[in-house]
Amino acid sequence: MKDTSKKDNKDNSEIKWFIIVFITTFILSIIFSFISTNAISNLSIFPAVLILILTIFIGIFFDIIGVAVTVADENEFHAKATKKAKGSKTSIKLIRNSSRVANICADVIGDICGVLSGAIAALISLKITQTFAIEFNIQFLISAIVASLTVSGKALGKGIAKRHSTDIVYVVGRIIGRK
Repeated sequence: MKDTSKKDNKDNSEIKWFIIVFITTFILSIIFSFISTNAISNLSIFPAVLILILTIFIGIFFDIIGVAVTVADENEFHAKATKKAKGSKTSIKLIRNSSRVANICADVIGDICGVLSGAIAALISLKITQTFAIEFNIQFLISAIVASLTVSGKALGKGIAKRHSTDIVYVVGRIIGRK
C-alpha cells in the first residue's frame, strides 16, 4: 500500500509542478512579449539590437545556471555550511532541487528569451527593411544570426558551467540567500 501512496504523491507533485511551470511560463511570456514588442517598436535600430543582444545573453546566462546546478557536487557546500559561509545552505537547496531549478532557468527563462529574441529579430528586420528601403527579406539572415549566437553561446556556456559549477552555484546561492 505504501508504494502506491508514494507513487501517487510523486505523480501529484509532478502534475502540480507542470501546472506551476505552465502558468508561470504563460504569464512571463505575455508580460515579456508585450513589453519587448512595445519597447522595440518605439526604438531605433541600434537600441533594439542592444536589447536583442541582452535578451540572448540572459538566455545563455540562465542556461549556464541550470547546467551548473545539475552538475555541482553538494558535498563541496557542506564544508562551507559548517563554516557558516553565506549562501552555502541555499546552494545545497539549489542542488537538491536541481531538476526544478534547471527547468526554471534553462527551460522557462531560457526558452522565453529564445522566443523573445526571435520576435525582436523580426521587428528589427522590419525596421531595417523600412529604414534602408531594402527589398531583400533580411529576416532570414537576422534570424540565422540570432539562432547561431544563441546555440553557440549555450554550447560555450555548458562547458563553462561544467568547469565552474561550484563557483556558479555558490554565487547564485549567495545572491538568492540574501535576506
